[in-house]
Amino acid sequence: MLADDRLIVALDVPNVLDGLALAEQLGDSVSFYKIGLGMLTGGGLALANELKQDHGKRIFLDMKFFDIANTVEAAVRGIAQFDLDFLTVHGDPHVVKAAKEGAAGTNLKILAVTILTSLDRDDLDDGCIKAGNVTDLVQERAGKAFQAGADGVIASPQEAALIRAMPESAHRLIVTPGVRPAGAALGDQKRVMTPADALNNGSDYLVVGRPVYQAADPRGVVESMLATFPTAA
Repeated sequence: MLADDRLIVALDVPNVLDGLALAEQLGDSVSFYKIGLGMLTGGGLALANELKQDHGKRIFLDMKFFDIANTVEAAVRGIAQFDLDFLTVHGDPHVVKAAKEGAAGTNLKILAVTILTSLDRDDLDDGCIKAGNVTDLVQERAGKAFQAGADGVIASPQEAALIRAMPESAHRLIVTPGVRPAGAALGDQKRVMTPADALNNGSDYLVVGRPVYQAADPRGVVESMLATFPTAA
């Protein structure tokens, strides 16, 4: 089965060699990869460039930048020179605005993190985050990120439909982690959904990691997931 860009496989493996080995194993069944902070010290940027330039893959760099505006703008400008596709920053308006400045004149899409899919209300209380239902807070942060210029947001599948219904979400992307094939272990994810349900709820892209790279047959897992995807609009 050929790749579907709506599936982004997270290369949350220790180093470049492991990442390249997994990409080779998946072959033409995957066209889009996520490389995150866990891979950064293992050669993540080199892997991103090799997959993009030598293998024609799309790349989502999941850095979740958060800092003062000047630092964020400089960091994003440095990333933008590599012709990658997506980059995450935290959804605070000053961060989003600075990231968009750094990406100006390039095709790099800035995606804002609303609330991490591994967190629930108890976790937010521990972090002194203001009171309120998690879903309501996600919608509020998504709206502020869109107003600040974000090209899209990262949000759990359980909030995708609500965000898609917001007027501010028109022509913006919703990228969804916390996706698990039916029967897969949840791991540390707390707000999850199957791939087909997430797409039907309004997600544009799905990020799947452990169910793929921890599988005995990663390509088989990918092909099984792709077979459940609804037809693209």
